[in-house]
Amino acid sequence: MPMKERTAEKRRKTKETEIYVKIDLDGTGVSDISTGIGFFDHMLEGFAKHGLFDLTVRVNGDLYVDSHHTIEDTGIVLGQAFLEALGEKKGIRRFGYFLLPMDETLAMCAADLSGRPFLKYQACFTVDKIGDMDTEMIREFFYAFSYSAMMNLHLKIVDEGNNHHMAEALFKSFGKTLMMAVSSEPRMTDVWSTKGSL
Repeated sequence: MPMKERTAEKRRKTKETEIYVKIDLDGTGVSDISTGIGFFDHMLEGFAKHGLFDLTVRVNGDLYVDSHHTIEDTGIVLGQAFLEALGEKKGIRRFGYFLLPMDETLAMCAADLSGRPFLKYQACFTVDKIGDMDTEMIREFFYAFSYSAMMNLHLKIVDEGNNHHMAEALFKSFGKTLMMAVSSEPRMTDVWSTKGSL
């Protein structure tokens, strides 16, 4: 029995940012991203492509201040959209994990769509910026996403190297991990928990 359509649209407007997100969890990896931060766009495109999520993101943020509000708020809204698209979580695998090599670097990601938010993040960048994105904001994005989506998320750079490769490996492994976690398990018709709810 096929799953119901798993899509969501979210909008958020504050004095700092105006954000629109649309996501389809059962897409083909097509994305249309514009955040005003080129490298961040590139990371979200990789996330969508490798998660097979159709993703539209439009952000107008206060980049004259810095990138913080734009990236953090995008994480919040994207996490909210992801959670809404999941629906009741019935019939999904719930857990996902992936080890992703990116040339000399290796990233690990594991997630549990448990309804209990937590982030464990281990990544040390040796530059302050990659392109026009502050590297310290990579953690802030994953923190915002994981807490808005109510997921337990572990991200770790196992082998360090080029900063671009490390960032890209994190985002791609995140996409692969969530693709696994949201995929259907035909033998499981309810939520995958002994509690009976997530």
